[in-house]
Amino acid sequence: MIKLNGVHKHFHIGEQTVRALDGINLQVTAGEFVAVMGRSGSGKTTLLNMLGCMDQPSKGEFWLDGVNVASLDDDELSAIRNSKLGFVFQSFHLLNRMTTLENILLPLQYDHHQQHPEGEQRAIELLNRVGLGDRLEHKPNELSGGQRQRVAVARALINKPSVILADEPTGNLDSTTSKAIMGLLESLHKEGQTIVMVTHENDIAASASRVINMLDGRITGDSK
Repeated sequence: MIKLNGVHKHFHIGEQTVRALDGINLQVTAGEFVAVMGRSGSGKTTLLNMLGCMDQPSKGEFWLDGVNVASLDDDELSAIRNSKLGFVFQSFHLLNRMTTLENILLPLQYDHHQQHPEGEQRAIELLNRVGLGDRLEHKPNELSGGQRQRVAVARALINKPSVILADEPTGNLDSTTSKAIMGLLESLHKEGQTIVMVTHENDIAASASRVINMLDGRITGDSK
């Protein structure tokens, strides 16, 4: 599903070169649940941005579901993001002016290449799946943090993505709500969903089937 060969990402700040990713080799097979760990500045967020097609390598190859992403232009990257990837963020990224249902449907509005006549029905099914079937018309500010993250998970699933990318999905939640969100991700994994999650919490990473550790832009550990 994911294959990185010798991937580097360099940023130039004045005369200084920051090697955010320094020769990453990584393969993730379909159906894996991978946690990426590392202290601040280790490169884990840059790696997630790379996997999310929000950034491109300075050098190296990145293949996503059989497509050489490193060679794509901005429009092609946008199409890949919308068709193959689902995103779950620490800060939810829901639009306050929209209802729960409208927030979940939002990714479909940006997919100009496909028709989604059953989109609303799928969104309702996903809301039922995450336990919010009675919150269709509620807006984000009328929901708890845990409920908003459940909406974000449902939104990530609306396009039937090949991969879900989760960036500290429990970072703003209490321990009880965190367990509920991780239970939801674990159930998706058991159904065959590929998930790559960035976290700094060992107990959260324990839900994954594989843990990758990063330091100074390199992978220093990879355990299953």
